[in-house]
Amino acid sequence: MNRTATIGALLEVGVIPIIRTQSAETALQTARAVRRGGLRLLEVTMTVPGALGVVEKLADEFGDDLLLGAGSVLDAETARACMLAGARFIVTPGLNVKTVEICNRYSVAALPGALTPTEVITAWEAGADMVKIFPADNMGGPAYIKALKAPLPQVLMAPTGGVDLDNMKDFFKAGASAVAVGSSLMNKKAIAEGNYQAIEALAKQFLDAAVAARG
Repeated sequence: MNRTATIGALLEVGVIPIIRTQSAETALQTARAVRRGGLRLLEVTMTVPGALGVVEKLADEFGDDLLLGAGSVLDAETARACMLAGARFIVTPGLNVKTVEICNRYSVAALPGALTPTEVITAWEAGADMVKIFPADNMGGPAYIKALKAPLPQVLMAPTGGVDLDNMKDFFKAGASAVAVGSSLMNKKAIAEGNYQAIEALAKQFLDAAVAARG
């Protein structure tokens, strides 16, 4: 899948689940639950122990049925390793232009993190396919996205941090192209108890909420 198709899928689904767990096994189980819930894409963060192995296993298990991304990528070298493991989009917590450049080189979608207008513009000019606005909640949530979109309507933005079922509609109304969800979907108690049915149910709720929010 090329960059254009990847971004098309991200825009169509609208919700990017962030898998950030304490072990590789829980990451795998959580990812499977998210897919059963109907979300056909997800991001595995590099903070998960053995994260590259998790990406490889999911890529082998699901193939084209799951669009895999790698998150918390800090440099171009890690980005390339993630691509080789099977990641089709790369997400960073902050702006690293070299990481965006290597994504462009290998036709893998780049979602660099940015916060200020200057960072957002720099990311877009560097070749970002979508800009992750992080941490969105600390800057005012939907109101901040609306403020950024006013002078930058051409930039695809994916707010991250504090997105939940209650405010998702407001983020889309403010101009978000997609939203990334972490703790509000990856319920720590459910994962700790091995209750992956709860994660599956939450994934379905987020998918339905995204459809409803966008009409």
